Amino acid sequence: MRRLGMKIATGQTSAWREMTAATMVQVLMSAALSGVLSAQAPLATLNIQVDKPAHQVSPTLYGLMTEEINYSYDGGLYPEMVRNRTFQEHGFGGMAHWNIEHGGSSDATMSFDTTEGPSAALPASLLLEVKQADEANQAGIRNEGYWGMAVRPNTTYKGSFYAKAASGDIGSIRVALVGDTSGKEVATATSGGLSSEWKRYEFTLSTGKVEPSSENHLLLTVAHPGKVWIDLVSLFPPTYKGRDGGFRTDLMEMMAGMHPTFLRLPGGNYLEGDQIDERFDWKNTIGPMVGRPTHRSPWNYQSSDGMGLLEFLEWTEDLKIQTVLAVYAGYSLKGDHIHPGPALTPFVDDALDEIEFATGDSSTKWGAMRAKLGHPAPFPIKYVEIGNEDWFDRSGSYEGRYAQFYKAIKAKYPQLELIATAPLKRMKPDVLDDHYYKRADEFFADVKHYDTIDRNGPKIFVGEWATREGSPTTNMGAALGDAAWMTGMERNSDLIVMASYAPMFVNVNPGGMQWESDLIGYDAMTSYGAPSFYAQAMFAEYLGTEVPTSSVTGGGDRFFYSVTRDPGKGTVYLKLVNASSVAQPLEIDLAGGSVANTGTLVSLAGTNLAETNTISAPSRIVPVKSELKNLGEKFKHTMPPYSVQVLEMRGK
Repeated sequence: MRRLGMKIATGQTSAWREMTAATMVQVLMSAALSGVLSAQAPLATLNIQVDKPAHQVSPTLYGLMTEEINYSYDGGLYPEMVRNRTFQEHGFGGMAHWNIEHGGSSDATMSFDTTEGPSAALPASLLLEVKQADEANQAGIRNEGYWGMAVRPNTTYKGSFYAKAASGDIGSIRVALVGDTSGKEVATATSGGLSSEWKRYEFTLSTGKVEPSSENHLLLTVAHPGKVWIDLVSLFPPTYKGRDGGFRTDLMEMMAGMHPTFLRLPGGNYLEGDQIDERFDWKNTIGPMVGRPTHRSPWNYQSSDGMGLLEFLEWTEDLKIQTVLAVYAGYSLKGDHIHPGPALTPFVDDALDEIEFATGDSSTKWGAMRAKLGHPAPFPIKYVEIGNEDWFDRSGSYEGRYAQFYKAIKAKYPQLELIATAPLKRMKPDVLDDHYYKRADEFFADVKHYDTIDRNGPKIFVGEWATREGSPTTNMGAALGDAAWMTGMERNSDLIVMASYAPMFVNVNPGGMQWESDLIGYDAMTSYGAPSFYAQAMFAEYLGTEVPTSSVTGGGDRFFYSVTRDPGKGTVYLKLVNASSVAQPLEIDLAGGSVANTGTLVSLAGTNLAETNTISAPSRIVPVKSELKNLGEKFKHTMPPYSVQVLEMRGK
């Protein structure tokens, strides 16, 4: 379903509501009668010189940044249903999220065997030793998934596993999706007979007329005594655009609904890792899953590396957006670093190989590897970021490290624009990455941050920013802080070439969150957008190509605005933010251009700053679309309290 040009995830179709102007007036009148609008801020007068552009808007202003935090990939965007599929996560009870299953009189044990595995990358596996079992009394292992497994009616799930038996008489492995509360099997499959060599087995599980539920688990059992080693157990639901091993559909649709122009990948801290050997080592993330060793993420859980470099690039392809490729630059979160010079050269070479993998044609070594993996066409890349948050490196090595990467990359790829992650003293980077995590009041006070920045310096990428209020996702107060900050970025979009909110995702289940105040929340079954999500989507959708000259007089101290224009469409987009508890009256003067008598109003408003959306109440705060009437070169408008609005005004 599309409303306001946005694709909304399944179950969210009621989130975007359209109202007539009369209905909107009734809402405002009702609020006024209740006393909400009885007080007003001082009148604000906006003067907009439509025919006098101050500068162009960056065509890549709003984009995406994600990383493996809050179970954003495993348990989120990467919809693998099996948790700890390679048995490398261990807890007090052994292999985390796996348990032994005894059917009837069967008898078996499971253990972690470090001497057997299907590949050099995965040299260990789960050993299931079955002492007693038969067709009626099977023994096996059970996986609980990422806080359950989402099962829907009339749906086909694709699965696979690697297995090896001590002897062929153990037979086959039976696979079933089982309801947690009912104990009933909702779908079953059987592998071929196991051999004494490691082999990959594929299966499909198809549901019938079942109730949608996440309260399910996966069960693998055998019906004969013997030993069997199992590894890389996988189960996938249907994915976005049907891509094998692809992405979770509702989350991709929500990102598409934000109207992004780029993705910064593979993320911030996730790029660095806590230690050098825990960095995102891209060469270990390409090719078949059995060749990916996995690695520990900085947020203390194992990354499956199912989201490898090629998958990231395909993500941008699926959303039809640009790639901002971040390369590891020799510094990790806990202080490990490589000084510039010969020791850093292998990492520079690795970055060059990575760029070649993404952009090279099939005549190049790494371009040919990408083609072999199923993607012959190169990916277009304009920006490469060198490192992440290197202002934390107290060794002072970043300037030299950046220079070494810069020289090597520019020599081979002069067309690329290179992003620095810390200020430099001895050279000017093409782009500088700034990060901001603030409370709403801090953003209100800093809205003019870039108004007086030297335009002869580097361009700016606001690569991570967010108003940190609300948990697990943001509240209305945060949305107001975000919207106020975005007015400043739009006003300075001659300097700011890109901006991306972070973190984007959070799994709302207990234990799923490491960082609060996120943009999109989800569990195994459903997802929702925070108020900040809708503010982001509104700002990105209603964006012109130039910033007209404008000024404001009067108004309350929590009133903010920005204005852009698309001369090709003859449309002016006026963004308004009222972060006050009282209404904000406006007088708007559009000089140098005429507008039609009617336009469109998109309004996002809350009753109070703490109000928010949740997994069980996803639509408390959503944009409302209505018709604007009686427009002209001069007209009046009143904003309700705690609101973010877009006025779309079309030329005659």
